Amino acid sequence: MAQRSRKRGRRSRVAAPATAAGGDRANGRSELDRAPGASRPGHLTSEERNAAVRAGLKPIGPRERPWPVKVSVVLAMLLGTVNLALFIAGAKPKVSGQQPHLAEVLIFSGLMLMCAAGMWRMRYWALLGFQTLLAIGLVGFCLALVRVSSAVWALICVVVIAAGGFLFYKLVRVLSRVQMPAPPGR
Repeated sequence: MAQRSRKRGRRSRVAAPATAAGGDRANGRSELDRAPGASRPGHLTSEERNAAVRAGLKPIGPRERPWPVKVSVVLAMLLGTVNLALFIAGAKPKVSGQQPHLAEVLIFSGLMLMCAAGMWRMRYWALLGFQTLLAIGLVGFCLALVRVSSAVWALICVVVIAAGGFLFYKLVRVLSRVQMPAPPGR
């Protein structure tokens, strides 16, 4: 078998700048023959766009808390304290046909309160963890919407999905501005 002189998908030569028609037709070159990373005039590659967006982001200040973080902290605190208070008061709703055990309630309430405290201190892990739990909850409400039996529950599901999705979207931008912690040993 003959051996190929170049790898698939890589171009070995750099083409001359492309004309407005989409390539240098006289030399038989097209835009596909250009070197990787070279972009058309006036067009940015995805890496160049990402670098421009990253350069435009300013880190969140030490005392700055954007409104999505404040809403998330209040939501996490409410979920944690109300869940624990309802369990202590004796209101034990059935989840999947069974009543939750004390350990389950304590784990969920502790996790929500820990997320609320971490988000208030603008910790990356807390924001990412809350976003993950928010996404899991949104998927749960989407699945519940499939099996809903009344218009009231359908409306509740749609409202929760819309509000939670909007909050999730807004937290993405905040998370990009939060400074990642330095790896250990540096």
